[in-house]
Amino acid sequence: MYVLFLKEIKSFLNSLIGYIVIAVFLLVNGLFLWVFPMDFNILDYGYASLENLFILAPLVFLFLIPAITMRSFAEEKRTGSNETLFTKPLTDNQIILAKYFAGLFLVVVSLLPTLIYFFSVYYLGYPKGNIDVGGTIGSYIGTLFLGASFVSIGVFCSSLTDNQITSFILALFLCMILYMAFEFIYSLALFGKIDLFIKSLGMMEHYKSMSRGVIDSRDLIYFLSLNILFLLLTRFSLQRRKW
Repeated sequence: MYVLFLKEIKSFLNSLIGYIVIAVFLLVNGLFLWVFPMDFNILDYGYASLENLFILAPLVFLFLIPAITMRSFAEEKRTGSNETLFTKPLTDNQIILAKYFAGLFLVVVSLLPTLIYFFSVYYLGYPKGNIDVGGTIGSYIGTLFLGASFVSIGVFCSSLTDNQITSFILALFLCMILYMAFEFIYSLALFGKIDLFIKSLGMMEHYKSMSRGVIDSRDLIYFLSLNILFLLLTRFSLQRRKW
């Protein structure tokens, strides 16, 4: 499994995809947070806070993570190399987890350089250090869990098709539904007492909760369950080849 994980990482880094994803994530966030004179601009915001980073990051991840994961299984299906992969002494679970953790690794790598933003705001604040460190740490943890969930969805979608574009569109659609749709339904206030329950089904609600700096076990269980669900669905999808 570890060898396959390294192989996946190398395949990302040997192509332009990995570098483009990381560069686009940092460039988009950097421009909106520090350059463009908009509401997201930290220097114009007037407060020593990275709140706007954690509003932007999920929206950028919605497009970039499906781009990372779209080739996980789809490319191997297209070229026929998946048959060779499944003859190796690896279980389906090991193959799925290797690809999942490879995608997650790129998410972590793309987040690490944003620590520069944290230290910049920390030292630019008046007085120095006037930033909610606990809330920022919670936001990073929430972003990591959210990114992991997007990766699991992307890997699942890639297992359904041999076309990378189809995989990308499916993953983008599913991620948007699970991240935004339940919040939108809640805002319509159509279902009375169960509106809050509907809201709790969406990723945005649990992500916002963690971004406040409070790591609630309910939020952790939600994201872990979502990851496990889509990894199990990926396994089910792969096992169809044996039917």
